[in-house]
Amino acid sequence: MQTEKFYYDNKTVKNFAYATILWGVVGMLAGLWVSLQLIFPSLNITQYGSFGRLRPLHTNAVIFAFVGNGIFMGVYYSLQRLCKARMFNDTLSKIHFWGWQLIIVFAAITLPLGITSGKEYAELEWPIDIAITLIWVVFGWNMFGTIIKRREKHLYVAIWFYIATFVTVSVLHIVNSFELPVTLFKSYSWYAGVQDALVQWWYGHNAVAFFLTTPYLGMMYYFMPKAANRPVYSYRLSIIHFWALIFLYIWAGPHHLLYTALPNWAQSLGVVFSFMLIFPSWGGMINGLLTLRGAWDRVRDDVILKFMVVAVTAYGMATFEGPMLALKNVNAICHFTDWIIAHVHIGALGWNGMLTFGIIYWLIPRIFNTTLYSKKLAHNHFWLATLGIIFYAVPMYWAGFTQSSMWKQFTDSGQLKYSFLETVTYLKPFYAMRSFGGTLYLLGFVVMVYNIIKTVKSGKLVENEAAESAPIIVQHKKQSGEHWHRWIERKPVHLMILSLVVILIGGAIELIPTFLIKSNVPTISNVKPYTPLELQGRDIYIREGCYVCHSQMVRPFRSETERYGEYSKAGEFVYDHPFQWGSKRTGPDLAREGTGNLKKTDGWHFRHLREPSSMSEGSIMPAYAFMLEQNLDTSTTAAKIKAMQTLGVPYEKEFYKKANQVLMTQATRISKNLLSDSIRVSPTKEVIAVIAYLQRLGKDISKP
Repeated sequence: MQTEKFYYDNKTVKNFAYATILWGVVGMLAGLWVSLQLIFPSLNITQYGSFGRLRPLHTNAVIFAFVGNGIFMGVYYSLQRLCKARMFNDTLSKIHFWGWQLIIVFAAITLPLGITSGKEYAELEWPIDIAITLIWVVFGWNMFGTIIKRREKHLYVAIWFYIATFVTVSVLHIVNSFELPVTLFKSYSWYAGVQDALVQWWYGHNAVAFFLTTPYLGMMYYFMPKAANRPVYSYRLSIIHFWALIFLYIWAGPHHLLYTALPNWAQSLGVVFSFMLIFPSWGGMINGLLTLRGAWDRVRDDVILKFMVVAVTAYGMATFEGPMLALKNVNAICHFTDWIIAHVHIGALGWNGMLTFGIIYWLIPRIFNTTLYSKKLAHNHFWLATLGIIFYAVPMYWAGFTQSSMWKQFTDSGQLKYSFLETVTYLKPFYAMRSFGGTLYLLGFVVMVYNIIKTVKSGKLVENEAAESAPIIVQHKKQSGEHWHRWIERKPVHLMILSLVVILIGGAIELIPTFLIKSNVPTISNVKPYTPLELQGRDIYIREGCYVCHSQMVRPFRSETERYGEYSKAGEFVYDHPFQWGSKRTGPDLAREGTGNLKKTDGWHFRHLREPSSMSEGSIMPAYAFMLEQNLDTSTTAAKIKAMQTLGVPYEKEFYKKANQVLMTQATRISKNLLSDSIRVSPTKEVIAVIAYLQRLGKDISKP
């Protein structure tokens, strides 16, 4: 049969590889900086460099810039060779690359400016969300165009994971980003309270599943056999791994909301399906590690295989720990603590980071037609990275268990043994050790950058790599005696549709009843909409990323009700767009801040925001003195009230017209209260709005 000559596009692969390295350094530098801020609060330099603004920058840079570009690097290289075809369209490849980098730049600008939607891992505002959607469509168009014109009959397992990634991320992003724009830089989530929390963690958990996991599993299935020069251990196991994983993963989001105001039936579904995830996850890990059968003697000397083995092992650890954390008795100990920080970084640094490093070391010399500059430096990088993960994770596991124990301890007389602040100051040595581990990991990254630069200089990029292959004729009908899955592998559109159906089942069963059945969110008659001033204060609270350190969810534990007050009910959050339940307590819970034994005077809040350590000795909270100087922007008040009315918040019909008048009346009252505490501040300042919001928390359902 006559063969066709064609050329692989290595230039786009190179561009994504460079972007992976660049943004990896940026994201990890940001991570190291915010970890140091928890030890040295003075590093919260200016309002644009505070922990609450930089921490979302760190997570977005690592997830969408470092890992995102790593995904595209791996997909663009492997897909062409698995399909024996150049990418569908070079122009689409360029639009995809430069569009994604532009999105990252906008994220890097807007997040420090406080332009955020306030939803973890989905903080970017609505114009950027639209841009992400468009660029993701370009990626899918280019990918499916390449698959359709392939010269290979069957779709290899890696491509199954790429297809599932594209389909599921599309659904997750669109549903979670359904928001109502207020201004160019401000929107409100279309969902409120319990429903918003469920949608957010349905998205948040599955962003881990289908952005940080499934595409990397596809890359594992391609690059690990290539590096080991061995076939994948089991074809049948890969089939079970793929379909079981994408079906089960989508149900697991509610395990982030155990013991919260989420309906118990949804929590239980999250627990059951999260636990079952062990089996397909470990099936994939075993399939990856057993691919090295007969090649284990090479692992000792082959640094690329070392990176990959540690990556797959970290994947196994993280996917064992995740289901364990979804068990209620374990979750009661670990949730809201630094244990979760250790868990996610085993995945990010171990699974994503180490596999990315191994792929880069394997891929760069090939597309530059050269050899790696220094295997010794690569080995040094491996050990720095491995030790960095250990020094990062172990102190955080210890810190998490210590935190939980201190939060829950009572004296013999039945009083809480430790104040929340005591638990914070006690953990500083653990945070220092975490920063040391992060420094080691980053140093290893810098070693890799030097090694790759020298490697690139020793070779020359093969922009268009020549290849030959015979055209194929795909048999669309199932052949006699053929395994049923082989037929699907010839039908990419069918595979895409079936993947979509499989991932929609769990999401639909969890989300639809929560929205349509009113008994899931019982109303509380005392719960009223926020006043205009409180709404503006809440938006400033979100702008500053306060949800990063503070939760607003009192769980039904004796230790929490003693410390914070009555446990939280679903109906008290019906006007919260977005919800603010949080996922980590670096500071105390604020759900009852304005009531009960937690209630503090306006003057206390003023002084605490101006200089936290003046009111709480040893506090690591950033100072917000700039709020005392900055005027509240009341030009948006009417638009915000109208947006809330559109979302179903029951303000009076024409209330937006007098909203600023009501706002100023309440602000003046708080300003006068402060004057009686020897504090003179204008009612037009931002600090007044934040105080109003904090003093509102918990009031609607407080006991008389």
